[in-house]
Order: sequence, then C-alpha cells, then structure tokens
Amino acid sequence: MSDPALTSEPHSGRQPRAPRDVPTVWGNVPQRNKNFTGREDLLTDLRARVTDKVTAVLAHALHGMGGVGKTQLAIEYAYRQMSDYDVIWWIPADQMPLAKSALAALAPRLGLDDVAPGRVDDAVDAVLDALRRGEPYSRWLLIFDNADQPEDVRELLPVGTGHVIVTSRNHRWQNIADSVEVDVFSRPESLQFLQRRVPGITLDEGNRLAEELGDLPLALEQAGALQVEAGMSVEDYLDLLARETTKVLSEARPSDYPVGVAAAWSLSVERIKERTPGAWQLLRRCAFFGAEPIKFDLFRQGRYVLGPPLRDEVGDPIQFSRAIRELGRYALARIDNYHKTLQVHRLIQRLLQDEMTEDESDGLRHEVHLLLAAADPDEPEDLDNYPRYDELLAHAVPSGLVRCAPELTEGRRLVRNLIRYLLAVGDVPTGDRLSREALDAWLEDSGPDDANVLMLAGLRANILWTQGSYDAAFEMRRDTLERMRRKFGEEHDETLLTMNGYGADLRAQGEFAEALAFDENTLDLHTRVFGDDHPRTFSMANNVAVGQGLVSDYDGAHTTDVRTHEDRLHFFGRNDHPWVVHSYGSIGRDLRFAGRYPEALEIQERAYEDFAALVRQRILRADHSFVLWQAKELSVARRKMGLLREGLDLAEEVMQRYTAAFGDRHPDAMAAAMNVGNARRVWGDVNRDEALLEKADQVIETTYGSYGEVYGDDHPYTLGCAMNLAIVRRRVGDESGARQQLQTALDGLHARLGDDHHYTLTCMTALATSMAATGDLTAAHEAGARALEGLRATVGANHPHTLACASNLALDLADLGETAAGEELATDAITRYGALGLPGDHIDVLDAQARKRIAIDFEPPPL
Repeated sequence: MSDPALTSEPHSGRQPRAPRDVPTVWGNVPQRNKNFTGREDLLTDLRARVTDKVTAVLAHALHGMGGVGKTQLAIEYAYRQMSDYDVIWWIPADQMPLAKSALAALAPRLGLDDVAPGRVDDAVDAVLDALRRGEPYSRWLLIFDNADQPEDVRELLPVGTGHVIVTSRNHRWQNIADSVEVDVFSRPESLQFLQRRVPGITLDEGNRLAEELGDLPLALEQAGALQVEAGMSVEDYLDLLARETTKVLSEARPSDYPVGVAAAWSLSVERIKERTPGAWQLLRRCAFFGAEPIKFDLFRQGRYVLGPPLRDEVGDPIQFSRAIRELGRYALARIDNYHKTLQVHRLIQRLLQDEMTEDESDGLRHEVHLLLAAADPDEPEDLDNYPRYDELLAHAVPSGLVRCAPELTEGRRLVRNLIRYLLAVGDVPTGDRLSREALDAWLEDSGPDDANVLMLAGLRANILWTQGSYDAAFEMRRDTLERMRRKFGEEHDETLLTMNGYGADLRAQGEFAEALAFDENTLDLHTRVFGDDHPRTFSMANNVAVGQGLVSDYDGAHTTDVRTHEDRLHFFGRNDHPWVVHSYGSIGRDLRFAGRYPEALEIQERAYEDFAALVRQRILRADHSFVLWQAKELSVARRKMGLLREGLDLAEEVMQRYTAAFGDRHPDAMAAAMNVGNARRVWGDVNRDEALLEKADQVIETTYGSYGEVYGDDHPYTLGCAMNLAIVRRRVGDESGARQQLQTALDGLHARLGDDHHYTLTCMTALATSMAATGDLTAAHEAGARALEGLRATVGANHPHTLACASNLALDLADLGETAAGEELATDAITRYGALGLPGDHIDVLDAQARKRIAIDFEPPPL
C-alpha cells in the first residue's frame, strides 16, 4: 500500500492587496511565482533585519549557492511588503552596465529631469543623492539581483531612509552587508512545494525525490514540471534520474551545484527534445545569450539567420508560442508574457553548453551572434534606439560577440555600434573595456590592417579623447588614419570620419594652424564625397569655423558659421532643430570673439531661449551639452556687455551643472569654471569685494592646474589661463608674481602661436600692465606699443581688446612725460568705445574715462 498523500495545505504567504497598496514607483520587479512555498522564517527574519534600527542602514544580502531561490525570495518579499514602500525598484546586477542602466532609469521616475540625456553615471549619482535625501520619496526598496562582485556593485548601493536587498552567490557579502544565508529547502518546505507542484504525490515519494535532489528548489521545480507535464510517475522519474546521473557526472559541471539538479535538468531537456524539438532547439541557442531576459523579437525578427526547421517554427506564431510555453512548463526558462521575454538560468545555460560538442557549440554561438547582429538598428546615437542597444549589450558581452568569426562583419559592426552607444550615453568605462577587449581579439585574429580593426581603432581613439588621454588618442588616430588611407583610400567614409577626429587631436595638441589646414582639406573631401548638403559636411564645416577662430580669423569663422547655419536650416527645414540652434549660437560666439558685443549678446540670448524652448518641449534635457554650452556662452556675452551680476549668476549655475553632468575634468566643465573665476574677479573688482576676489583666485588657480594636467603646461589654453591667474593675483597684491607668470606665458605663446596671434598680443598687453605696476615704465611702454600695433592688424582698430590696450598705453605715455600723446590716444580710445554700442556704465568705458588700467581676460573656446 502506498503512503497517504500529503494533505496539509502549505501557507502561500499571499495577502489580499488593494490598489492603494501599490507603490507609487514600481519597476522591473519580475512576476510573482504562483508556486512560491515556505521560507516563512527567512521572510520574517529578513523583515526584522530590514526594519531593525541597528541594521536598517546596511544593505541586506541574501547569499547562497545557485538554485536555492534567492531571487524568488526577494521577489516574494517585494510583493508582500509593497504597501510599506513608495518606491520598489529591481536592478539586474550581474553586469555593471546593466546595473547602472537600470539604476539610471529610476531618475525620471523620481522627477530628476535635469540629468543630461545619456549620461548614465550622472543619472546614477542623481538617483543615489535623491534616495539619500529621501526626496521625493523616503520609503524605498532597491533590490540588486545576482550581484556576484561586491567590489563592483558596492558603489551603486544607496544609503538613506530606505532599504537595499542584494542577492548573490558570493559569500564575501558577509563582510559588507547584513547577511542572510539562503540554503536549500528544509524537508518540510520541499514536501510543501512538491504537494503544490505535483498534486497527489505521497509523503514517501516526496521524501525520496527531495533526498535525491538535495532539497534544491530549482531542481525540485524542474522535477515537478517534468512529472506534471509528462505525466510521469515518481517511480519512473527516480529510475530515470538514477540512470541519467551517471551520464551527467561524466560531463564537466559547475562545482557549486549538486549533481541532482544537473540530472533533473537532463531529464527535462530530454522530455522537451522528444515532445517539442523546436523548443529544444530554441533552448540550446538561449544557452549562449546572457542570463538576462531575451526579447521574443530577437528570434522573430532575426529568424532568417536560423537554420531549418527552427527558422520556419519561429516564423509561425502558433509554433513559436508553443515552444515558448513548453520551456516555461518544464521550468527550463522563466517566461514573462507581459514584457515578452524568456530568461534561462545561468546553470541551465552552462549545463546545456557542456552537453554539446565543440562544433555544435561554435555553430550555435555563431547563430546567436547572427541574431544579435540582425537586431542592430545601426543608429546608436539615435535616442529612440537606446533601449534596444541596452538590451543587446546585455547579451553581446556574455555571448562572446567580440570574438565572433572575422567573416561575420555584421557582428563586428554591432560591437562597434555598442561602443558608439556607450559613448553616446556617457558610459565610457564600459566602452573602454569593450573596445580594449574587442581590439585585442580582432588584432590577434585579423591583424592591424583589417577593415573592422581599423574602424574599431578609430572608435578607440575617440574613447581615449573622451577620457582626456589626448596624447594616446593622437598617436592611435594618426596610425589608424595612415592605415585607412592605404586600405580604403582618402575618400572612404571611415577614412573621412577618422580625419574629422584627427583635426580635433591637432587642436588638443595646440597645433591650431596645422589643424585648420587639415580640416579645410577634409572639408573639401567631404564636399566631394557627400555633397555640400549632407550632415557630415555640415559638421566638418563647423570644425573649420572652430579652427578659424583659433587662428584669430574671427571674420572667417563668422562667415563659415553663417553659411553652415543656413545650410542646416534648409536641410532640416525648421529653425528650432537642435543642430540649427547650435549653429546659430556659434555665430554669436564668433561675433563676441570679433569684439561685436551687442550683436553677440542679442544672438546668444535668442539661442539660449531657443534651447530653453526645446527643453520645455522635452526634445532636449535641461543638462544637454548643447544647452549648457549655450548657457556658458551667454554668461560670457552678458559680462562682456557689462551685465556683470547677470553674467556671474549664470556662470555659477552653469559651472555647477557642468560638473554634475560631466565631472570637473571635462574640457567644457573646465572652461565653465574659468568663466566663473573671471566673472568673480570682475564683480569683486567693481565692488571691492576682497572675499570674492579670493574665491576668484582659488577657482582660477585650480582650473589653471587642471588645464596643465589635461592639455600640458605649454598648450595655448593653459598659457591663456595663466593670464587670468596673473590678473587676479595682481588684484590680491602679488604684482611680482603676476609679472613673472605673464612673462612665462608670453614666451610660451610666442613659441606656440607666434607674435601676431590674438592670445599672444593679449598676454603682451597684460604684461605691459604688470611692468608698469612694478615700476618698469620703459619696458611697459615698449610692450604696450608692440601689442597695440599687433592688435590693430589682427583684430582691428575698433576691437574692445585693441581699445583696452590703447587706453593702457596712454597711461604709460603719460607716466613717461608724453602727456599730449597719451591724452590723444586715450581720447581716441574713448571715442571708439562710444561707437561700439556699449552701455555708458560699461566697466571698460568707465575705466578708460577714469584713466584706469583695463584687464583683458581669456575665455577658452571649445576645441
């Protein structure tokens, strides 16, 4: 006689929920397991630890070997305690890019709309800060699933008034978090689970089954699914299990899993293979994806790369749905019909791979690479494609896509596009790792002159540039460009794209004249290859305008930017397109450099408002790089027109936003900080605010140091910033130090740019002032006279810098006893100031009238 069936009803843990119990923010939490059983002690213990005053500030780690149900326990906890939280957010944490992306996705749900688009690290920082402050929600729960590398994930764990739960197989969490060990089921829990999963099972059968499977929840789930779906008796199952164990033991298997689960897996797969071969073939391919959810569409849309008969089955909605359903029924995959995904446990993936021959493994992995490549939208900078690239990234790296066969050009294209996507969203560390790994692998397989290797090397140079490794970027791009010219020719798309970046390398090296000549030639090539109405040509023309400004040809830059603005306006057909507004702002920058301050301010104000409108329309984020760049330009334009307070306030705001979005070592953030220093110095000067002058000195000194570290001590920008530091040092009483610094800067600018460059002549003007202040009147007169002559020739007699130099030289003439000549020069300068359209209370006009020295500061342009 058989044992009586188990009759005790296990506690399901379910509690009725009302709509009001649902958290305000609920994201990514997997579906609740309808067969969840037991674990009441663990759930109670976890709740007590989470709410305990002593351990509440810690993360709470559920750790244990694979298959014990850590994830299911965390899911159940989230559902049971949902009424206790305003925010519950699930984060897959087995890959850092996915963890960061999931955490960053919480930003808009917390109302953090000011984070620059695509800046994943900045969004993460904003989320962590909001959670720490408890604004707008103080009751939050974040669950980091499969966080097996504590050192990677630890920086992402928030602190504050909410709670953090981590699931992991890594015991090292015991040293970091309040740790809860999750073991296999107790025997009563195993029996409870089996009764729920396999109706009619007896106590003896349940005990025997649990004993053979080591009470491992995942193994019990697979065994129960097989018996229910196949109608197999426990006796037959145990007999098969005993025979299949020998087979399983003959294969390599993970050391942290008991043999029982491998045997249970083997039986389930054999049953699927017999009943639904299409599901078995689908499962085998899932073994080479990542352990994250796989979109159904990856198979549907890429089915043409699959071999028959699977290709036809995937193309048939009924057969494909059946295959998906069978994988779920046999517990070989977690099916989420709402999100239309399937997910295969990493253990099953590894065991599936172990069952294959090397040829089978290589073939199926290749098919997965084809599937991923087929899903590539091939436009990684398009915001609409970001979610798809995020999904592909989750599987591209685990699948070993970087080591795909060299002949799979589509796969290598996807790797390049993923790197471009990572650059676009600001995840440079991941892009750095992926590009290094891919470049090493492709060089080994294909050599340095392979087409894909060359294109990847160009991207690698971009990453080095973004990280501020300008010398390394320069060397890599130069070598790559030479190889591309030999491989592709001068007019190939990829050659031209690399040429575009090489001009930026030259500018970063301080080789302004050489960069301009190179970019002008490259623009001619773009026009010949793409035509004069192509976005790539517009971008190249923009670079030429930047180069023209850097050699003091402000009129040329203005002409180029006006033409580019018109071209973009005609191409996009609207004046509120971001690129059109960007070009319009560039015109304002050119006018400011040319000394046409009233016109520059008018354009900068309008461009600023146009970008603000785009932000209000949610076309751009408030911290988009275009928006911040324009705000910084407007700050300078206001100050140059004498709106000192307005310029300073905007400068302070922009510096803070730049630093938050890009870090304080980003070139644009450094330029914004230098703008703050200059604005503080002028406002402190006017108001005789010694404290503000000290703050100006501090920020300029710090930023000057950053320029030296990033660009090099002899870069024109570093030397230009030295002028700013010398000016503010004079204001705080260090006259001799200022003179020495200006002399060093002038020598450097003379060597790098020559005598007739605007920067050199500006520095010479500042040095003349320091010479006069230290009593060297003859030297001051000589330097001032040379500077005035040069400025008149370079930027024109009516440029504000020329007039400032003339006004200062008039003072030197008077000090040397040439009173009439000095007065004549001063009067002429004041008259010319009046013709510029500056307000009557402009600080430079007032200083000229009062016969006071006028300082000319330096604002580093974008490269």
